[in-house]
Amino acid sequence: MYKNFPKIELHLHLDGSINVSLAETLLNKNNLESKMKVNNECKDLNEYLEKFTIPSEVMQTKENIEKITYTLLEDLYKDNIIYAEIRFAPIKHTLNNSLEEVVEIVKNVLDNYKKIKTTLILCMMRDSTFEENKKIIDLAHFYNLPIDLAGAEALYKTENFKDLFMYANKLGVKYTIHAGEADGIKSIISAVSFGAKRIGHGVRIIDDIGNIDFVKGITFEVCPKSNIDTKAFLEYKNHPIRKMYDKGLLVTISTDNNTVSNITLTEEYENLSHTFNFKEEDFFKMNMNAINAAFITETEKEELKKIYIEKYNIWKGDINK
Repeated sequence: MYKNFPKIELHLHLDGSINVSLAETLLNKNNLESKMKVNNECKDLNEYLEKFTIPSEVMQTKENIEKITYTLLEDLYKDNIIYAEIRFAPIKHTLNNSLEEVVEIVKNVLDNYKKIKTTLILCMMRDSTFEENKKIIDLAHFYNLPIDLAGAEALYKTENFKDLFMYANKLGVKYTIHAGEADGIKSIISAVSFGAKRIGHGVRIIDDIGNIDFVKGITFEVCPKSNIDTKAFLEYKNHPIRKMYDKGLLVTISTDNNTVSNITLTEEYENLSHTFNFKEEDFFKMNMNAINAAFITETEKEELKKIYIEKYNIWKGDINK
């Protein structure tokens, strides 16, 4: 039902969304699917992150990075995503190119792709050094891009990255932070205290759902299938997205990694509709939340809203025929 529904995706990792067949071709290897996609036996986020070994291997040349980025954009277009924010960690892909070159390779593909509007987010990594992550902030400032903090949240606590985000604040670099996924609500509190207006995942807010005033106005990039894959929750019916939405939190829906989690945004909508009885007007509202929180100018947001509403009305007309 939701294949042609217009969608906004704020939380999507480039390296976690590589077409398996393309990776096999580029690496001249076979049977990579089990190494790039999780199964039901995945124990936690740390094991989930092991699926990024092949992406790190294949995304080391300009040609490969270009092909992977372009192929993802085509996949998003086919899934009727009209705006996407695509993130990746440049430091993972510098075997043959500098940090600056890696960023420019991806940025150029996104800038030249005209079928959908995109924004690039640069990820700092929790297991990187302070200086390595500071370079990512400097790069983001130079290219006028937002940043993120990704990686093993339970092993590298969010509270330890305060100085980096204070530096980002000083430069005026916008950011989202992975928080409250593999670690508890304290991680969300730290991210908000730094000044984050967006939280990647944030599902552990459910641990204190009666005390959520401090996150009112914060946008949550919720990725249900990924949360289930990392065993944050055992199955869809246990996921807190419905409670978060009903409490008035600014919920948005993304896939996180459409290859690693083996999910499209359309399939995510279908799963949530089936499990929680979300209706088209709920998804419309979540997409408006996403546009309002997007890392684009206010003028661009208004233009995107007009495009989105037009496509939504066309979809409604087709459904009601």
